[in-house]
Amino acid sequence: MPSDNATPARFLRERDGREARVTNVELFFDLIYAFAVTQLSHRLFHNLSAYGALETLVLWFAVWLGWQYTCWVTNWFDPDRIQVRLLLFAVMVTGMVMAASLPLAYGERGLVFAISYVTIQVGRSLVVLAFLGRHHQLTPNFQRICGWLTISGVLWIAGGLLDGLPRLACWSAAVLCEYISPMFGFPLPLLGRSSGADWRTTEGGHIAERCQAFVILALGESVVVTGSTLSDLGVWSAPYIIAFLVCFAGSIAMWWVYFDTSSSAGSRAISRSSEPGLMAAYFHYVHVILVAGVIVSAAADDYVILHPPQRIDWPTAWLLLGGPAIYIAGNGLYKRVVYGWFPLSHWVGLALLALIAPFAFHTDLLMTGGLTTLVMIVVATWESVSRRRSPQTGQMEEEPLGAE
Repeated sequence: MPSDNATPARFLRERDGREARVTNVELFFDLIYAFAVTQLSHRLFHNLSAYGALETLVLWFAVWLGWQYTCWVTNWFDPDRIQVRLLLFAVMVTGMVMAASLPLAYGERGLVFAISYVTIQVGRSLVVLAFLGRHHQLTPNFQRICGWLTISGVLWIAGGLLDGLPRLACWSAAVLCEYISPMFGFPLPLLGRSSGADWRTTEGGHIAERCQAFVILALGESVVVTGSTLSDLGVWSAPYIIAFLVCFAGSIAMWWVYFDTSSSAGSRAISRSSEPGLMAAYFHYVHVILVAGVIVSAAADDYVILHPPQRIDWPTAWLLLGGPAIYIAGNGLYKRVVYGWFPLSHWVGLALLALIAPFAFHTDLLMTGGLTTLVMIVVATWESVSRRRSPQTGQMEEEPLGAE
């Protein structure tokens, strides 16, 4: 930490010039969110209407924001210190209650979900303020964060006390408070707003690695869901086996699109940035979209494996095509942050999915699932080849296939 702190804070990570490593307790903490991702995927599977999808989207943003704000705390505070570790365990047990309430969050467990979520967000912030003390340079920043989380907390609790559309409206407003307020520095009367200088002590590489861990966690849950769906089938006939292989190949292609080259480039870009805190914030903004694509795709895989010969209708069409489209778009935005532009391979992938859309209504789930997997393989191959053909400079550059 800089030497101009007014008072030293307890339990902060040591800044010795080396990248802060992701600790085992942080990975253990993430398991709660693996469970939450599975819950959301199953909820989407059983609520395929546009309204049901919107409800799930709001819940997903809540899950992501709870993880994201905790991720920032462990970026500054050392998870190997007992006090910080106990804080994470307290968030974990409350997060388990929150995740368990997700399927009925818009029903009888809405208030349980709201209370557990607000307890995580506000409670964690209050503990951090106690760690920092009154005069540390990070204290005003966390006071502003706590203020905004309290405002959103009122909306979460109010929504939990309401039903139907009013609940969705309150919770949507709460999500916007927590997602948008960092973009403007958490401005509050009397407390002012945070600036880039408040985030320059951020360990950018740590944030990048934490985001990457969440992506692999979500993809891993997608694979587990695919395997468990196959296991639950009574008869393993050829269409079901082919559907399983198609979905599994799609998961591999999704891993390849993100992890083959861009994950390591992301770590380098964030560590070399003159404003690592700002770039780390961008990572959080785009990864929420990217992981949403994994969740939607996992729900689509369930449908393909369970009903391969079923004809496509509007709900299943948006599920099968929307998941890969959201994932490709999220990856494109992520690479826009890392490389400075949206890759051509991703534009082509989105165009191919748009071309498949009208054809999908004339075929079945298995054929459409196979075509979306093929699109994902095309994007992964194009991206991988073009990056490997580009000059090995400090910042990797992309060349379209066939470009000289």
